[in-house]
Amino acid sequence: MEKNISLERIRNIGIVAHIDAGKTTTTERILYYTGRIYRMGEVDEGTAFMDWMEQEQERGITITAASTTCFWRDYQINIIDTPGHVDFTVEVERSLKVLDGCVVIFCGVGGVEPQSETVWRQADRYKVARIAYVNKLDRIGSDFFNVVKQMEEKLGAKPLILQLPYGREENFQGVIDLLEMKALLYDVDPEGLEYRQIDIPEEFKEIASEYREKLMERIAEMDDLLMYKFIHNEEISPLDLKEGIRRATLKNKVVPVLCGASLRNKGIQPLLDAICDYLPSPLDRKTITGKDPFTQEIIEREIDPEGYFSALCFKVMIDPYVGKLSYFRIYSGRIETGMYVYNVNKRIKERIQKIVRMHANKQEIIEEASAGDIVACVGLKETVTGETICDEEHPILLESMHFPEPVISMAIEPISKGDQDRLSLALDKIEEEDPTFKVKYNNETNQTIIWGMGELHLEIILERLKREFNVSTRVGKPQVAYKETIRKKVVSEGKFIQQTGGKGQYGKVVIEVEPGEKNSGLVFINKITRGVIPKEFIPAVEEGVREAAQTGVLANFPVIDIKVTLVDGAYHEVDSSEFSFRMAGFLALKEALRKGEPVLLEPIMDIEVITPEEYLGDVLGDLNARRAEIISLGQRGNVRTIRGYVPLAEMFGYVTKIRSLTQGRGSYTMEPSFYQEVPKEILDKILSGIY
Repeated sequence: MEKNISLERIRNIGIVAHIDAGKTTTTERILYYTGRIYRMGEVDEGTAFMDWMEQEQERGITITAASTTCFWRDYQINIIDTPGHVDFTVEVERSLKVLDGCVVIFCGVGGVEPQSETVWRQADRYKVARIAYVNKLDRIGSDFFNVVKQMEEKLGAKPLILQLPYGREENFQGVIDLLEMKALLYDVDPEGLEYRQIDIPEEFKEIASEYREKLMERIAEMDDLLMYKFIHNEEISPLDLKEGIRRATLKNKVVPVLCGASLRNKGIQPLLDAICDYLPSPLDRKTITGKDPFTQEIIEREIDPEGYFSALCFKVMIDPYVGKLSYFRIYSGRIETGMYVYNVNKRIKERIQKIVRMHANKQEIIEEASAGDIVACVGLKETVTGETICDEEHPILLESMHFPEPVISMAIEPISKGDQDRLSLALDKIEEEDPTFKVKYNNETNQTIIWGMGELHLEIILERLKREFNVSTRVGKPQVAYKETIRKKVVSEGKFIQQTGGKGQYGKVVIEVEPGEKNSGLVFINKITRGVIPKEFIPAVEEGVREAAQTGVLANFPVIDIKVTLVDGAYHEVDSSEFSFRMAGFLALKEALRKGEPVLLEPIMDIEVITPEEYLGDVLGDLNARRAEIISLGQRGNVRTIRGYVPLAEMFGYVTKIRSLTQGRGSYTMEPSFYQEVPKEILDKILSGIY
């Protein structure tokens, strides 16, 4: 199904939203109307094309970002459908890093929900242009204008309404197009393939005229060409408007807002038109910025198929048939099957054995790919997520990705001793695929510990071990990923001196250690002057400091949010080595942590609970008992919403509790927000092992 499409007619987009807003359902309709699939799958029935994993089909949720390609008008649309559940937020993060635009879907009833805010912030971080689609307007309690208002208030967005709903709730029949000033009615064909375009009926004319005027004013304010026409009363055609909207959208000045009801097959074709008309092509980015890996100088490279090859690996998957599949976005140049590419991060060459265009879990083999493409390949054995591959003669190091730290852990062991090697191999493969999943071996307890983003995340991994790798396991209780830090600034000295005859060891460092910015991790600064420590030993000092920070002095948890400044030291002409300075750095930080009033930090979750009014008191009482800080109470249709912060340690098994408190009618979502000092009475329990 390959077509020869010019770069300006390619759209690399993601579909992102809060859980249950209708991402996968909308993607299924897009694929059906563009002819990619010939039957619409349903999430609730486990038949969605993009939810290909067994766990996705059984649970009715998206777990892994699936990519596909379709064609609309004369445009090629490369789509990544992402998960909505916060435990799989890494899939959204890495997708947005390589996409040019995205469609953010909001539920017409739920509005802007917690994960909506998370994906919006992620899109802000990568400066991704976006359009908004308000879905589920056929549902009882849906309110299009309230959702738009929430976008302004909660997200700080500048929504630009391009459509109004034609009818409400069960009377929702289609959309009113404010550019063409026509109504599109989906009452001809239950599958939505055909719809009628009619003049706007009398009862909608006033509101349509009002919002059309607002649309014209908003765009004219942001576009000099349209402003000139507007103030001189010259005619502004729908084409003029579209071009003005596109210019403003690409600069992230506005977010075009469309509406529909995907499950009822209403509003998808205009959404496809908007993707083509308003979202960027790869050429709109113009250049990609990276560094020269040897000189660290900034390099700007044009998005050009004829330029030097450069691409970013954003995802790795282990395929049971072909082995390791590396997904990457090509920014410049082109590649062909059999070609060698250069991994800048590891300074190695690798050979591309096969290039494929992915359609969920199905592969379409292609012979070449070029700038603007998102493809996968077989053959990159050493390349992992976040690494750059490029032309060896013209290297460039592209910016990698930010991944959140895991907040929950559990001990794991195989049921039979003979499965130990298979378990280790399987965990290594999953860790390679998922940057938010970590595996560590605890030498003190001889246990394998796995770390993840939440209970569901680890649950899915345990299922994968059984189904994909045929390894049955026993696991311990989930544990919280505590961290440590210090309260006060200290100066510390570390010496590693061994004179045992022959060549000895000599390294001495002096460091200042102080509390750092929140979420800064460990910041290392070198202030050595006059060569008191030779510059070739400085990286070894930093390595030792970072190694020491892996286990704190209070309860052996990792140390975060500290600033370490190397200020002085001494060396020996003969006996100094990288090893001696690494050990000196290690000892210096351990000493500083003991002197700096160490404290224990716990992960605090941002939580939203939805409950019927009659159970509000019971739910609030239970949250207070869990040390929750309630931020706000709201009303959403006929249910109440509770927003607040709560320690993760108090939330294990909450899914069962909320169901019993609300007779199965309540629900909640939560995501990691920040780390906070553990209260004294809880700290004593943690240190004595009874919490």
